[in-house]
Amino acid sequence: MSICPKNKSSKGRRDKRRANWKMSVPNLVKCSKCGALMMPHRVCKACGSYNKKEIISVDK
Repeated sequence: MSICPKNKSSKGRRDKRRANWKMSVPNLVKCSKCGALMMPHRVCKACGSYNKKEIISVDK
């Protein structure tokens, strides 16, 4: 059995296959404590809290 492709894939066919490789916009939610935009289920970078509890101390 051969590993090589039988025929050449045209640029159009190749690019159609790669057309779905787009990046998605990151989903952002408001922090429940300070209201800053943050990634869901992560510690807020602005205030250092998660689920209204302070996890890390942030110098302001």
